Amino acid sequence: MLTDDLQPAAIIPVLSARNKEDVLAELAQNVIDRHPALDRQDLLQILNEREKLGSTGIGDGIAIPHGKLRQVNELICAFGRSPEGVDFSSLDGRPVHLFFLLVAPENAAAVHLKALARISRILRDPAVRNALMAADDVRELFRIFQEQDNRF
Repeated sequence: MLTDDLQPAAIIPVLSARNKEDVLAELAQNVIDRHPALDRQDLLQILNEREKLGSTGIGDGIAIPHGKLRQVNELICAFGRSPEGVDFSSLDGRPVHLFFLLVAPENAAAVHLKALARISRILRDPAVRNALMAADDVRELFRIFQEQDNRF
């Protein structure tokens, strides 16, 4: 279940970031705030290295920046929403509005891939994306994720 890993504290209803680098930094800071034992620079480094391989902007206004860290023993998620959209070098060339950050343990490829697949499946539905964009606050965003978790 997505909401086992994505709690309300991990949701940023309005990102202040206006570019790719700042989005990664803002999402990473949310993770560090909730998991202070992690090193912020290490986290940013793995996220930036992954982006150099190819943008995690998968299209339809969605990006799923992700990476693996040795110090992590369970999947860590964060979600951020940008009403204005951010140029994230997305595959379809359009701005990204919905960001999921995933940080997985180094030795947990299956967990990482399952989470990526689940998020992709949930966000494939335009009605879900529209509902997330229209949500008023963290509570409503979390409720939408819970509702979607129960569908699959």
